[in-house]
Amino acid sequence: MSKDNPYQSDIDLILSHRHDNGADFWATPDNRLYVGSPYSTTNSAMMLYELGVPAAHEAMAGAASLVLACWRKDGRYSLGPSGTLHPCYTAAAANVLCRLGYAGDERLERTFTHLLESQHTDGGWRCGKFFYGRGPETEFSNPGATLGVLDAFRFTGYLNTEEKLDRAVESLLRHWETRLPLGPCHYGIGTQFLRVEYPFMKYNILYYVYVLSHYVYARQDGRFLAALAHLKSRLRDGEVVVENTNRMLKGLEFCRKGAVSAQATTRYREILANML
Repeated sequence: MSKDNPYQSDIDLILSHRHDNGADFWATPDNRLYVGSPYSTTNSAMMLYELGVPAAHEAMAGAASLVLACWRKDGRYSLGPSGTLHPCYTAAAANVLCRLGYAGDERLERTFTHLLESQHTDGGWRCGKFFYGRGPETEFSNPGATLGVLDAFRFTGYLNTEEKLDRAVESLLRHWETRLPLGPCHYGIGTQFLRVEYPFMKYNILYYVYVLSHYVYARQDGRFLAALAHLKSRLRDGEVVVENTNRMLKGLEFCRKGAVSAQATTRYREILANML
């Protein structure tokens, strides 16, 4: 890895955690790739991608190999030795693989077909985990999982050509209106959502606007424009200031709480470019 990267110390710190969960590439000995947050296999690969680490780097290639090994023939991903295969896990796996150059892989094509076939009745994707019990709100899809799925689809030819994705976008725009906790995981839009969080690990205003800005259906919608206006109001001289981040990432400069993030600002500028 070149020492020319101004964030090499961040890269080195993330790599230093690669055995924390008991095996290599941030995995556990029984190949759980979604645990140990924020230093899980999926999260660590996503952070390194944001820092410009190439897919050919041995740690990135190792992480990709572990994720691909979790692929099932029906297109889902089992990011552990057992348990339900939730759409949020499939979205997390697809997002890593798409960023590492696998968007055109035939296994990913089956994954995207599966996602389109398993869309919930309200247009989003719904996990079957009921941490908060069951109620009318849990009949809706999970906004967080839906945002993750839409993030992955932007790497594909389905982007802005598949009406089912417009339905998913609409489900998130409706959520901007209601703000209510929805889905079995109770994703809401409140104070925490409206604080800029980076890197992209949770449902929050920056990730929401960033992903939706890639969809024509959203870009001229008043609800999306209101979300974008809120994001703009949080900027400092046109740059993104990280307001929330995982407390375990406090040693990293690229996402330091209270500071401008060059990488997050780059994502914001992509939003502006998408609006042209």
